[in-house]
Amino acid sequence: MPLGTLDRSAPPFFKQGPSALSRLLFFGALALFLMVADVRFHLTDPLRAAVSTALYPVQWLVLQPVQLGRTVGEFFDTRASAHAIEQEARARLVQQSQRAGQVEDLLHENARLRGLLGLRERLQVPSQAAQVLYDAADPYTRVVVIDRGSSQGVAAGSPVLDESGVLGQVTRVHPFVSEVTLLVDRDQAIPVLNTRTGARSVAYGNPVAAHGGGMELRFMPGNADVKEGDLLATSGVDGVYPPGLPVARVLQVEHRADSSFARIYCAPLAQVDGTRHVMVLQPVSDGERPARPEREAAPQPPRRTGAGRPGVAAGAGESRR
Repeated sequence: MPLGTLDRSAPPFFKQGPSALSRLLFFGALALFLMVADVRFHLTDPLRAAVSTALYPVQWLVLQPVQLGRTVGEFFDTRASAHAIEQEARARLVQQSQRAGQVEDLLHENARLRGLLGLRERLQVPSQAAQVLYDAADPYTRVVVIDRGSSQGVAAGSPVLDESGVLGQVTRVHPFVSEVTLLVDRDQAIPVLNTRTGARSVAYGNPVAAHGGGMELRFMPGNADVKEGDLLATSGVDGVYPPGLPVARVLQVEHRADSSFARIYCAPLAQVDGTRHVMVLQPVSDGERPARPEREAAPQPPRRTGAGRPGVAAGAGESRR
C-alpha cells in the first residue's frame, strides 16, 4: 500500500473530551471563581473543616516523631542549662561564704585594733604595734614570733599586750623578728596585784591547765584573801611591766589539808591562742627605775696594838710613860 493512501489522523480513542487549552481555561476560571467566592462568601469553610477533621489523626501521627525529638532535645538542653546554673550558683555561694568569712574576720580584727588603740592612748609608755607571724616550733615552750625586731627598736624584756591584757614578754630579739614568751609558759613569771585586796603575789605559767594553758599563784598561804573572780593586774615592782595592766582572773582556789599553801588557778585575760595583733611596750630603763637607797657605812672597829690593847697613837703612849 502506498504511503500517501495512509490515514494520518488520530484514532477515535484519543479524541474524547475538550482540548487541553479548553480545560486549562475552564479550570483556571473555576479556580479564580472559587477563590473569589471563598473570600467573599466563605463557601469552602464547611469543606475545609471536614477535610481538616478527617486529616487530623494523620497529622497527629506524623507530628509525633517531631515532637518526641524536640522534647528530647529540650530535655538535654534544659539539663545542661540547669547543671551550668547550679555550678554557677555553687561558685557564687563559695564566694559569698568566703566574703562573709572575710567580713567576720575583718570585724574581729577591727575590734582588736580599736582595743589596741584605746589601750595605747591609756598607756604612758612608748609602744608600737606588731603582728604575730607564727607560733614557735618548739612543743615544750609557748612562744610566738612577731614581725618587729631590733631594727624597729624592740629590746629584750619588752612587755607584749593585746587588747585584753598582758600576753607575754620579748625574750629573744633578731634584726627583723622577735620571739615572745607567753605568760602561760612554765618558765614565765610575772608580779601581780589583787585589785580587790591589794595583796601582791607572783603568777607562774601553767601550760598543763585546761584550754591550752593557764596561770597559777604559788606560795600563797591557805588563809589568803583570794576569791574566784578576783582580777589580777601588774604590780610594777619588777620594773619591767607598767603597773595596772590586766593580767588574769582567778578561776579556782583549792585549800589543801596536807599543805599550808593554797593552790590558786588563774586564766589569762589575753588571747594566748590565735591572737594576730599585739602591742609591744618599751621596757622600763634603768634611769626610770627608782634609785635604791644607799647603805649606811658600818662603824669601823677600833684597831688594836700588838699588846692587845686598843690602838692609840704612838706618841701619846710615850708621853704617858
